[in-house]
Amino acid sequence: MSKKPKIGILFGQENTFPQAFVDRVNEKQSAFPAEFVSIEQVEQSVPTDYAVIIDRISQDVPFYKAFLKNAALTGTAVVNNPFWWSADEKFFNNALAVQLGVPVPKTILLPSKERPDDTNHNSFRNLKHMNWEGIFQHIGFPAFMKPHAGGGWKSVYKVDNPEQMFKAYDETGQLVMLYQEAIDFTDYFRCYCIGGKDVRIMPYEPRNPHHLRYAAQMQTTGDAGKKLLATMTDYVLKLNHGLGYDFNTVEFAVRDGIPIAIDFCNPAPDADVHSVGQANFDWVVEAVANMAIERAKKVQKGKDNLTWGTFVRGSVMSQDSATPAKDAKPTKGATTEEAPKVEKAPKAEKAKEDKPKKAKK
Repeated sequence: MSKKPKIGILFGQENTFPQAFVDRVNEKQSAFPAEFVSIEQVEQSVPTDYAVIIDRISQDVPFYKAFLKNAALTGTAVVNNPFWWSADEKFFNNALAVQLGVPVPKTILLPSKERPDDTNHNSFRNLKHMNWEGIFQHIGFPAFMKPHAGGGWKSVYKVDNPEQMFKAYDETGQLVMLYQEAIDFTDYFRCYCIGGKDVRIMPYEPRNPHHLRYAAQMQTTGDAGKKLLATMTDYVLKLNHGLGYDFNTVEFAVRDGIPIAIDFCNPAPDADVHSVGQANFDWVVEAVANMAIERAKKVQKGKDNLTWGTFVRGSVMSQDSATPAKDAKPTKGATTEEAPKVEKAPKAEKAKEDKPKKAKK
């Protein structure tokens, strides 16, 4: 290994954020040189030269995920935790949000329309027929159907009646789907959360074309607006402490003044300057650079330097209950030792967005 442990970023098709991150880390200090991660040979239980790796791509490349788990095992602080990221999915996150007291849409888990490979009817002898009438009555219309572990607006359907729902369901193949109530909102926000303490609240309009989604303004004003921002900040921190994510975004749809968490499983969130706008881009580059440097300084060689959420730590530590300890405190990257730094983002500039388009079926 080199004498100086490094800070690395592992990425794929994105262009603006990785270079800006590396440049900013190197501008701020020299103890931990920052660079694009370079992989030549991955041998079991052999450490890397990296104190910290920011992961932006392993969700799409299984080889990278295996590399990161090996790096974490040998002491690298991987952001985000590759073990938890492998286990995480949207339905569980919704269930955990309920336990944490964060409002979420009413949601039902649906079995895949088609049987998984190497299964037959006997594989499902424990599964009863779905009570569709009861499901439709509980969720209502309109509703959304989306993969329980997917992202990037792939295979997402909005349905207005049972006929549309069944037609969409027929197209989902072996995907396990969520069936979720649609929220008629007056405000919508996307919120960065970095290191379990820094929060950036960004007005966002998902109904706009992709390149205009951050070109939005907060509609709730005055004391109600201040209360809304404070509530969202609290919810963002609760969710990220519970999940153990160091770099994530949370989306809220506001209905009747109540922020409802819509999507909070974004551990490689969009950070491209052409979509989020210059002000949001500058903020996230600075926050992630600070977080990476802080984590590098705290790394203990050969130890577990990952962030684990309160759900996992509470489950492991409790001998009597499988529920998270209510007084559990975040550790490592998910710390609350410093007061949360919260900013409401200004209206974003209109720019091109790289985020995949929503599937229209």
